[in-house]
Amino acid sequence: MAEAAHQQPELVILQDAAQLAQAAVNEFRTAAQSAITQRGRFTVALSGGNTPRSVYSMLASECRESLDWRKIFIFFGDERHVLPDDPQSNYRMARESLLSRVPLPEQNIFRVRAELPAQQAAEDYENALRGFFQLATGAFPRFDLLFLGLGGDGHTASLFPGSAALSETSRLAVANWVEKLRIFRITLTFPVLNAAAQVIFLVSGADKAGIVHEIFTKPQAAYPSQSVCPRNGRLLWLLDRPAAGMLGESSNPGSARS
Repeated sequence: MAEAAHQQPELVILQDAAQLAQAAVNEFRTAAQSAITQRGRFTVALSGGNTPRSVYSMLASECRESLDWRKIFIFFGDERHVLPDDPQSNYRMARESLLSRVPLPEQNIFRVRAELPAQQAAEDYENALRGFFQLATGAFPRFDLLFLGLGGDGHTASLFPGSAALSETSRLAVANWVEKLRIFRITLTFPVLNAAAQVIFLVSGADKAGIVHEIFTKPQAAYPSQSVCPRNGRLLWLLDRPAAGMLGESSNPGSARS
């Protein structure tokens, strides 16, 4: 069977971080309402970082009453190998900014149990994914929405340059050793990211302008984030103007607006 063609990514440039957060909230709301109407549930994998924190806080304040949180199921794109109450925990950040502030049933939250040994945490998370999505052998889950961030080295989720997880083709989640940080990170793999119905990168700040320019002007640069190309799905980059500051008109890969 022929492999599905990758759709051209969409690039949307917002004026500032606040407008970026609002755009992300609007995308979340639209995707959730559509999925719940069509399939009776909405599955989303959250990202860590400062930009998503603003998005989640805005979601909690704007959408607490307007979304049916009983039908929303929360997962995580990656997690640091720390306890769930650690300040570095993606789960803790999401709980403080969003999960504890909306009427979301506890059983709808699928966190990475990073208090376990790293390999065990990855296996536990993969088993949870397989069980929830009722996956056949060799199948990958199809998230309705997956939020991602972008590191200054081009990493996304916890898929860092030079790390072993970049070549993983069969596992859903792995414990990825990140040499420069000297720590394991538990992360979803590229096959999972690329099976999603919609992937949205959230990128804010002038410190990201250089790597954004590299990604959109050097398609052969092979940064990990460049391997996110959903099959039969939508890829959307939301940037604020500082993050897009080095992009020229000719570098636009798809549609752009501000």
